[in-house]
Amino acid sequence: MRVLRCAAVAVLALSAVVGCGDSGGLRGAGATPTAISPARLWPELTPASSPAYDLGEVDTEVVKGVAVPGDDIRAVDPVAVVRAEIAAHPDDYRGDKAPYRDTVRAMAECGERFRSRHRPGCPLLEPYYRDLTGDGRVDLTLGFRLLPEKLTGVRVYTVDKHRLVQVMAYDDALSGVELTGRSVIIRSPSEVAGYEYRLQWTWDPDQRAMLLTHDEMLPTGRKRPPSRRPDTATPTSSHSPSPSSSSSSADTP
Repeated sequence: MRVLRCAAVAVLALSAVVGCGDSGGLRGAGATPTAISPARLWPELTPASSPAYDLGEVDTEVVKGVAVPGDDIRAVDPVAVVRAEIAAHPDDYRGDKAPYRDTVRAMAECGERFRSRHRPGCPLLEPYYRDLTGDGRVDLTLGFRLLPEKLTGVRVYTVDKHRLVQVMAYDDALSGVELTGRSVIIRSPSEVAGYEYRLQWTWDPDQRAMLLTHDEMLPTGRKRPPSRRPDTATPTSSHSPSPSSSSSSADTP
């Protein structure tokens, strides 16, 4: 018994020694930088009560002359939608000095129905259908070339009170467009090498429109050699609104 008791004491002592090697407590992660609170500049300035510029955040527009049979936006002809925009904005599309005058001529190549969009020269891109407003019904995202400028128009339409309503419009030189959740993300090239603009438009149920919720310049992860000014037209806005995960299986053309 004396031998067993001595062995037990030895085991307990050994366990205590082993346990001291790792107490399981918190460990220091090293020095942390001192927190610096935001510095408020020019507190004597009187806060502005109205914006200096009209950025068109909540510009919505009923599309005239385009019916929505059964409130089904899939039944709407995308060609007719673009032609309705051309008719509603003649200063942009009609006349020798209109910035997008060649779009009118190119639309003649699209035919009367969008099934003929694959004709050479048709500026209309594949339409995508996804519920961006959260009402359980798909909405329409359209893209079309703005010619002769090397720009692309991106539009989002929904159905409201049996009418086709444009809830987002943006024109720019594009490097990519994505749909995610209730948002459209637009990526545009920057003249700063290795960077691009990323704009995110998100549906706002109170304003009943897609609002610009993020406007960032982000690194692309690739560098391009310095060159002359790109052979593209200046965007219609300086990456602010004028008048974006890749398309998933939910984005059905």
